[in-house]
Amino acid sequence: MEILLLGTGASDGIPNAFCTCATCADYRSRGELRTPTSILIDGRLLVDPGPEAPRQVSRYGRTLSGCTGILVGHAHDDHLDPSLLMHRSWVSTTPLTFAGPAPVIDLSRRWLDPEQTTVTFRTVTAGDSFEIAGYHVEALTANHEAYGEALVYRISDASASVLYLTDTGVLPAATLAAVAGRRVDLVLLEETFGLAEGKGDQHHNLRTFTETIAELRSRGTIDEDTQVIPIHQGHDNPPLQQLRQDMATIGAEVLPDGAVISIPSSSGE
Repeated sequence: MEILLLGTGASDGIPNAFCTCATCADYRSRGELRTPTSILIDGRLLVDPGPEAPRQVSRYGRTLSGCTGILVGHAHDDHLDPSLLMHRSWVSTTPLTFAGPAPVIDLSRRWLDPEQTTVTFRTVTAGDSFEIAGYHVEALTANHEAYGEALVYRISDASASVLYLTDTGVLPAATLAAVAGRRVDLVLLEETFGLAEGKGDQHHNLRTFTETIAELRSRGTIDEDTQVIPIHQGHDNPPLQQLRQDMATIGAEVLPDGAVISIPSSSGE
């Protein structure tokens, strides 16, 4: 399984265009951007098609011509810009499954002619298991609210498994129970607020990120071979070198936008 990190940033990315903090200055000085979080799996499954997703794909020399599934966690606009469905309709008649919670589907249907037949909309809710683009997906409850339900996902095929955990604060008990004892190859866990405290409980900061990784280890979801990558990073994080050091102490690795993660064949489930 190949996972292309199209974007690894929070909604405003890093740097925030209005900000001159140390972290934003660090990224500007190095010419690096973190754009809204989105991933592409094997060129077939696009997860969280935010407003920059099509340009992210093009920036890394890829296309979405082979994409047969789009999976969305919630309806906030940094994770969902449904206009890409209209743009796709101008050039493609390949069948596509578009899945997400009810608010996502309600917003997205508006961008296509009701008579179109190439896109199948699938409304999913926490607890659902389904197939999309050749992957088995389990919808899990996020600690987040976005005009209604927000979801995170366990995505697997015959060879590999991924936990995609954004946007969410400390994981609900039902979500922890659902992944307990089920090792995954890769955890992509949001880490929005960095060093900040008091910004609410619907995103992780460094403290709760560390606690969540420890909890997943204790439940057998993460082992010594599981890759742990922070995503949905905001500028409340320390500058990059310090963040890398902080993450290394808990067995996590900070990767840039455009990084490719290749998971070799394993037991998957």
